Amino acid sequence: MIAVLALVIGVVLGVVLDPTVPLGLQPYLPIAVVAALDAVFGGIRAKLDGIFDDKQFVISFISNVLVAALIVYLGDQLGVGGQLSTGVVVVLGVRIFGNVAAIRRLLFKA
Repeated sequence: MIAVLALVIGVVLGVVLDPTVPLGLQPYLPIAVVAALDAVFGGIRAKLDGIFDDKQFVISFISNVLVAALIVYLGDQLGVGGQLSTGVVVVLGVRIFGNVAAIRRLLFKA
C-alpha cells in the first residue's frame, strides 16, 4: 500500500509543481521512471505474496534507478547509449510485465 500511495503522491506532485529536468539529465529520466516502475510493481507483487519488506523495497527502488541510470550513462560515454537504453528498457519491461501477470493471477485467480 505504501508503494501505491507514494506513486500517487509523486504523480500528483509532478502534475501540480510541473518540475523541469535539466537538459543533461533528460536522457536518463525515462530509464529512471521505468526502473522505478519495476520496483513498484515488484513491491506490489511482494505485498500480495505476503513477503513485502519495506527496507528491501526502498533499497530495490533506489538501486534499480541508480543502476539503470549508470548503465545508460556508461553507454553514452562509450557512444552506444541508445542501444543500452533499449536493452535496459527491454529487461525492465519484461520484469514489469512478469510482475503484472503475477499480480493479475493473485488478484483474479486467472
